[in-house]
Amino acid sequence: MPAINFQNPKAFSYQPSTVKRARRSLICSPFNIVLFETMRHQSVSLGAIANQSGVKHGYTRNSLSELACDNELGWLIQVGILRREVDGQGITDGFRLTPLGYQLIEEYQGKNLPAPSWRDRLYKTVIRWFRLPF
Repeated sequence: MPAINFQNPKAFSYQPSTVKRARRSLICSPFNIVLFETMRHQSVSLGAIANQSGVKHGYTRNSLSELACDNELGWLIQVGILRREVDGQGITDGFRLTPLGYQLIEEYQGKNLPAPSWRDRLYKTVIRWFRLPF
């Protein structure tokens, strides 16, 4: 039997445009890297991220309402960084990283997310408003 090479842990390859859009959405999000590093190991509930709880845990820079937080997390789901946690009863209020999310968070492990440029913010706003697929 041939030996399997586990040197390359990436199970999926993504188109550069997909990675670029996800990276832009990640750095433009109101969340800190601490949230995503936590999601690498466990599911994080909406209640732990929203309001003052998110600031207390270091997940957000500013307090976000549950609706605003859910909208931001929903966008990160659409671009492929996050997924909703599922248990035996169905969908829960927890969130986890997708393989693309793991790949991006590995790039920033131990570092802060870079500050988005005005161009990144403008591009993300236009794409989100029109829900364009690129």
